[in-house]
Amino acid sequence: MLTKIRTEKEYKAVMKTIESLLEKATAIGGFHELAKEEAMMLSTLSELAEAYEDNTLKLMPIKPNTLRQAIEYKMAELGLSQANLAEVMGIGAPKLSQILSGKRDPDVSFLKAAHEKLNIDAEFLLTHV
Repeated sequence: MLTKIRTEKEYKAVMKTIESLLEKATAIGGFHELAKEEAMMLSTLSELAEAYEDNTLKLMPIKPNTLRQAIEYKMAELGLSQANLAEVMGIGAPKLSQILSGKRDPDVSFLKAAHEKLNIDAEFLLTHV
C-alpha cells in the first residue's frame, strides 16, 4: 500500500482512484455502503493526496472561521452538491440545509459525521459550534 505520494504521476493515479471510489459510493447509496476495505482505502488515499497538495503543490488551504465555511469548503473540495453532501454524511438534506442556514444547531450526529466523513478536525468542530 502506498504510504506517500512522491510524484505527480502517483498523485494523478491516487486522484483517479479517489474519484472512482466517490463515484461508486454515490452509485450505491453512500459511503456507508462501501466495503470496509474500500472505505479505508478512500480515507487513506485522501489523506495522502491532501499531504501531497499541502507539502508539494503548496496549495494554500482555506482556513475556515465558521462551521458553515468548513462544511462549504469540503463541499467544494469534494465537488458535491448540498444533497450529495447530506448523503455522504448520512443525514437528511433538509437537516443539512437548516444547519448551514443557521436555523438549526448542529447535533452530535452531525458533528460526528463532519469529523468522520469529511475529516474536519474535532477540535475545530467543538470550538465552532
